[in-house]
Amino acid sequence: MVDRPTTIAELRASGWVSRSVKEEIRANVIVRIAAGQPLFAGVLGYDDTVMPQLENALLAGHDMIFLGERGQAKTRIIRSLTGLLDEWMPIVAGSEINDDPYSPVSRYAIDRIAEHGVGTLISWVHRDERFGEKLATPDTSIADLIGEVDPIKVAEGRYLSDELTLHYGLVPRTNRGIFAVNELPDLAERIQVGLLNVLEERDIQVRGYQVRLPLDLLLVASANPEDYTNRGRLITPLKDRFGSQIRTHYPLDVETELAIMDQESRVWSESVSTGETDTRVGVAVPAYLGEVIATVSQLARASSHVNQRSGVSVRLSVTNREAVGANALRRALRAGESFAVARVDDLDAMVASASGKIEIEALDDGSHGAIFDNLVRAAVLTVFKERVPADQTRAVITAFEEGAVADVGEDVSSQHLAELARTIPALQRPVGALTGGDESPPAVAAAVAFVLEGLHLSKRLNKDTSARRAVYRAR
Repeated sequence: MVDRPTTIAELRASGWVSRSVKEEIRANVIVRIAAGQPLFAGVLGYDDTVMPQLENALLAGHDMIFLGERGQAKTRIIRSLTGLLDEWMPIVAGSEINDDPYSPVSRYAIDRIAEHGVGTLISWVHRDERFGEKLATPDTSIADLIGEVDPIKVAEGRYLSDELTLHYGLVPRTNRGIFAVNELPDLAERIQVGLLNVLEERDIQVRGYQVRLPLDLLLVASANPEDYTNRGRLITPLKDRFGSQIRTHYPLDVETELAIMDQESRVWSESVSTGETDTRVGVAVPAYLGEVIATVSQLARASSHVNQRSGVSVRLSVTNREAVGANALRRALRAGESFAVARVDDLDAMVASASGKIEIEALDDGSHGAIFDNLVRAAVLTVFKERVPADQTRAVITAFEEGAVADVGEDVSSQHLAELARTIPALQRPVGALTGGDESPPAVAAAVAFVLEGLHLSKRLNKDTSARRAVYRAR
């Protein structure tokens, strides 16, 4: 920063050219598209659907509203827009509303330049500071968004007619930047009116002041389609002023859901001190179990028992994976094992993590748990059929018909379950396909449990359950 201009004269000599925030974003978008680079990192599953609409809106210089249910990365996309701004931007030093040194709009900046001319000091603002955000709530006021008279400044001796008595709200303070309103329909209709001039005439008006500040900003909003289209809480003139309406969606396939889970979820490895020794406990969620967790979300979005208007957030998959990993960690700690691989019985931990994320519609409140259990079973069966061909399990079924019995459960050690793959050799082929050649007891134990549960759900084995144990035997 020491090499950057510090006065307007130095800024002019450097060749810096002033441009509007939308022109700035447009230029940077053009560079990224031409270079084949994504606009944002970490936003998955939108390459062929949402991103083309977003690129068009940015190239056209449109203000935008994102429509989508909860957990569809609307806020992440909005906050990532700052990455399309230039890294640094000059302003008149001390300006509350990021005045352009070449085209000041506030009384403070105009007076400073009138007094000091090209010797007026400037400062530099990073792009991360050029973003303003407001979560719309019913108690949001015009003063919060636009501004209000500051009684302290009046008490200092200024006249009410003096523009310097104004305390600017969030919108003017984001001048030459990006301002976002989350859940826009929750904003009271009389407050929504205050945004009309911002979107069309690009200025603000405060109470009875004869002051018009021509603002330069990109206005972005988010809304739930249910609020936006049915409840009628977004006034028509405001809807008309947004240049583009962009519809988001949930992951369209299990692969995308898995990629998001891998990116967002946390599965910990912990160091545990036991006496004079330190033991590190590692945790892994095998790929096939990750597919089960992702499939639960996919099935929930298609279920008639789940309120689809509320949506099934991707956060369901993320927190479910974390809960399953945490249960595997707890099991390993209790068993004194140094490494845990999540098993199919760890899926029971998803009840707590899923409870607040899906709204189950049932006549009997007591059936909520049964409906979620059915979703989990259906997901396990779906992945089992995809992962384990029928010809790999015929010998396993034969072994059980000849008298084999298998005990599984949370309190059964990985070593004990892994032994089943040796005592029942028919298990080795499907287990090996699931583990990918990993012969460690935790990996083998998890695969054995998955194969047995899959055969039970396929109605090829019986399962007797009691407390924390389950016994698989021939039908």
